[in-house]
Amino acid sequence: MRKRKIAVLLLLIVLLFIVVVLSAGSGAVRVPPVSFLRLLLHGLGFRSIELPPEMQLNIILHIRLPRILAALLVGSALALGGVAMQGLFRNPMASPDILGVSTGGSLGAVIAVNTGLFALNVFFPPLLAIAGALLASGLIYLISSYKGRTSLLFVVLAGLAISSLFNGLVSAILLFSQQYEVSQFIFWTMGGLEGRMWKHVLLPLPVLLPGMAVLFLFTRELNIFALGEESALSLGMHVERTKRIILAITAVITGMAISISGPVGFVGLLIPHLFRMLIGPDHRLLLPVSAIGGALFLLTSDLIGRVLIPPFEIRVGIITAVLGSPYFLYLIIRFQRKGLRGFGYD
Repeated sequence: MRKRKIAVLLLLIVLLFIVVVLSAGSGAVRVPPVSFLRLLLHGLGFRSIELPPEMQLNIILHIRLPRILAALLVGSALALGGVAMQGLFRNPMASPDILGVSTGGSLGAVIAVNTGLFALNVFFPPLLAIAGALLASGLIYLISSYKGRTSLLFVVLAGLAISSLFNGLVSAILLFSQQYEVSQFIFWTMGGLEGRMWKHVLLPLPVLLPGMAVLFLFTRELNIFALGEESALSLGMHVERTKRIILAITAVITGMAISISGPVGFVGLLIPHLFRMLIGPDHRLLLPVSAIGGALFLLTSDLIGRVLIPPFEIRVGIITAVLGSPYFLYLIIRFQRKGLRGFGYD
């Protein structure tokens, strides 16, 4: 089993590097993969290796690399959020988008679009997206809590209710918006990485990276949650406080992620569950493997969208929906037949 885990991790790293190289060369203007490798080696200190031609260098540095890094950040963040939610609630169908956190981010985004803040300053979309995600997760937690305890069933029901409420608020805001504002928001909701520049990537980093790192500090708590809340209490864990912290962190990194790309579905659902089946439920390994797997999945989806029907691009949110929806249906059917024991929650 240990060899299998190491093999999965090494395979993911190799595949991620291959897809990064392919993504750097794919687009309206093709750049040979060797040009990206030359740039990479030169940046690593091999000064004897000549840089690629100036046009190719500009394309890689100012167009392709920001897009690649955006995909890596968003994919990792959403996958980590999914791992945290599934581990916290011991449910393979829990994820930030399923439980309504992403809808809160969308509400923040539509407010930014409607008020003109979306175009005014790059700081406003991520701030409002985080505020919306935090509001959604806070309401879900408050509604599902009773006498200091939080029920999994009521978390899911509250998530559905809050998601419906926020979707209704989004629709109401759009009803009184200008046509170009409606078009801008609808285009954003499709989820995409085209046009990402360094400012879109660097702005969320001071919040996104620490938030993702903090989740790794809760691997022990997430493993204990797998034993059930009663066992967690008997082991001295502050269960409700831990839940609040993990929910808040998940809301922050989800809000930051969707502020970069727009809502991208199924990454937080599909990736954690897939790797839980492959390597087991130990969050010490599941968290880093899912982060790499989420980055690989989103970058591959973006690459598929670019090369499928050139010169047109299919937005990455559409690709992940097409790939994720059948898997979600399969997950529901398997969940019905096998229960939680079929998903690594023994």
